Amino acid sequence: MKTAPPNEIFHTTALYNKCPDPRKINLGLGAYRTNEGKPYVLQVVRKVEAKITQDPSLNHEYQPIAGHAGLCDVARELVFGEHKAVKENRVSTVQSISGTGSLALASDFIGKYMKNSVVYIPTPTWPNHPQIFGRHSTVKYYRYWDAKSRGLDLNGLLEDLGNAPERSVVVLHACAHNPTGVDPTRDQWKAIAQLMQKKNLFPLFDSAYQGFATGSLDDDAWAVRYFAEIGFELMVAQSFAKNFGLYDTRTGALHSVSLSAPSAAAVKSQLEILIRAAYSNPPSHGARIVHAILSDPALNREWREELKEMSARIKQTRTMLFDQLKQLGTPGDWQHILNQIGMFSYTGLSKQQCKVLLEKHHVYLLSSGRISMPGINTNNVAYLAKCIDDVVRNVQG
Repeated sequence: MKTAPPNEIFHTTALYNKCPDPRKINLGLGAYRTNEGKPYVLQVVRKVEAKITQDPSLNHEYQPIAGHAGLCDVARELVFGEHKAVKENRVSTVQSISGTGSLALASDFIGKYMKNSVVYIPTPTWPNHPQIFGRHSTVKYYRYWDAKSRGLDLNGLLEDLGNAPERSVVVLHACAHNPTGVDPTRDQWKAIAQLMQKKNLFPLFDSAYQGFATGSLDDDAWAVRYFAEIGFELMVAQSFAKNFGLYDTRTGALHSVSLSAPSAAAVKSQLEILIRAAYSNPPSHGARIVHAILSDPALNREWREELKEMSARIKQTRTMLFDQLKQLGTPGDWQHILNQIGMFSYTGLSKQQCKVLLEKHHVYLLSSGRISMPGINTNNVAYLAKCIDDVVRNVQG
């Protein structure tokens, strides 16, 4: 047996942690940071967590297999709002082990109940997608990133999905595409949906950044709601790691939209069988926090304000970096940094340029050129821009 290669994201962070250079910057890990470069715990989360720990009525008994019922209700409402599918009991929801666990559960379901399905994922995509879906299904790719325009390759996307076999599963990033930060416009989403309906393709949305992309929870859920509105059966893998800052509690949900209430109930029953075999039932701590916040109007408003502040700071880092590169006269058009949204930017830097950034300048980023925008702050942006300027001018791609 060969030793497996390290995970690039966590390996990059490990290298950063070992680096003694005071100028070092960590742009690899996809986690929110303050302007001081510190992990951020939402104040509303601290408030609720303190209350939970002092509640003598709570205990550590097992949760139901489907998880915290209250969490499932508020999670479903967050994704679908007032959608008729919710009112008609056509959306089944189970708590899961954050976004990764949601996707893994969906993969198990596809492998067992949608046998021989091909799963299409965008290229590029989150590196864990092919590992998750490759366990049970044939994985194929559809074009997404246009390196020349540093935007969406809509024509390539539509051509590839147009060639997909019927009933193929298509993984779609609900918002804030990871790693590119490039999302379809609403008209482009409509074109994608029209083609998928024509080809009878099954949408599976990965929703890891609702509210983190635009600051608006409703805007970031628009694509999911539109696909449900026009009649798709679909799944949504939801994570609360980013928008609640609950990275280590592994809190999420998996939603399935069916054509009828009995079908939704059947799907949930089968998901419960898969959960029982995989991890029996999910943890309660993060679920209690999310449920408490989303079910209380005052706490919900407080959370939404903090979420807007985090989203606004990420947007600010884009402007800061763009302005610094423009001031330096760095060769190339860097407008894409401003056009992209969410936590990440796909810079367009080559692997060799990224290697030099890491080894010479102690800027820790992924070899794909993906950078995590919250890692940028007022204290390091000038240095970062100078380092990028250096490799663009002096390192061949």
